[in-house]
Amino acid sequence: MESSISFVQVFTILVTIVMSHFAQFDARTSLNVLSFGAKPNGVVDSTKAFSDAWDSACRVEDSAMIYVPKGRYLIGRELRFEGKGCRSREITLRIDGTLIGPQDYMLLGKKENWFSFVAVHNVTLLGGSFDAKGSTLWTCKANGQNCPEGATTIRFMDSYNVKIKGVLSLNSQLFHIVINRCNNVKIEDIRIIAPDDSPNTDGIHIDKSTDIEVRNASIKTGDDCISIGPGTKNLMVDGITCGPGHGISIGSLAKELEEQGVENVTVKKAVFVGTDNGLRIKSWPRHSKGFVERVRFLGARMINVSYPILIDQNYCPGDSYCPSEESGIKINDVIYSGIMGTSATKVAIKMDCSERFPCSQIRMQAINLTYHGGAAMTSCINASGKQLGLVTPNGCL
Repeated sequence: MESSISFVQVFTILVTIVMSHFAQFDARTSLNVLSFGAKPNGVVDSTKAFSDAWDSACRVEDSAMIYVPKGRYLIGRELRFEGKGCRSREITLRIDGTLIGPQDYMLLGKKENWFSFVAVHNVTLLGGSFDAKGSTLWTCKANGQNCPEGATTIRFMDSYNVKIKGVLSLNSQLFHIVINRCNNVKIEDIRIIAPDDSPNTDGIHIDKSTDIEVRNASIKTGDDCISIGPGTKNLMVDGITCGPGHGISIGSLAKELEEQGVENVTVKKAVFVGTDNGLRIKSWPRHSKGFVERVRFLGARMINVSYPILIDQNYCPGDSYCPSEESGIKINDVIYSGIMGTSATKVAIKMDCSERFPCSQIRMQAINLTYHGGAAMTSCINASGKQLGLVTPNGCL
């Protein structure tokens, strides 16, 4: 009996130690931006309060949450969150309010970013609306005035283990969300809104990054809904609604001779509504060591889309100062499957590939695209591969 009681006591002590251990890992310090002087009235600049809250979170050794209550917070300057020297195991920035940019576009327009996260890890950006008020800058550009380029709303650089969830980005001056030189990033349940004539307002831009997921996003903008740049590897895009906009694009590529390739990209269950393009690969007609390989476009629906399927290796918007070379980008192993809907142009499938490096191992299957209820056409040069099963319009490969 004594040995039995002793065993129970030992077991109880062990359980207590284990639970205490896990309780330490579940500990979370909560930091309210109001405590750092943030004002939810949309008038007083709260940039410093947000910066101070981040610095405090970085001094916490366990998990920290920065909380932004409901209200409108003016962030009138560039806000940079640095991971270097940050001691916190993980940081969640939970936003229930709306962050607004300044009325004077010059205050942000000459900066590269509005919100930037640099060299961070185990960071979650959860919820919130980001209203950059980019329309005044777009008007300046439309009038041909001497305007700054504009700021990206949210940029993650040199970071890993990042999650962006439930965010609304409105009227960015330039790109809405940029993922640059990052690993293991998950973006989900987001909305992006800007007018169809807003210049260079790409929804999500990804480059030089690995193991990226984008799921369940609604993107309405004036440029690419998603643009995929050089050095992107292992990208999953799932459940995107795009339009207005320029579609989902790999590229533009061949901007430089020494350029990383794009590989292992899957886009599935996308819906395009009135976009200029659907599924696009684009490269400048310029020598380059870059490539595109192992791309899967699966299960897309096109609704009145110009060029639902497009490979353009003579990309040169505006047709001014265009390079006169053949594109050096090698495009290989691309599958289009389960793509249905309507084209706004007679040519629903266009592949204008490089003569020097023709597109190879292109596969099309289960495609049905029409033009105004009638037959659509294909226009394909320097492309080879296979058609399997129903492919309408056919004749491309």
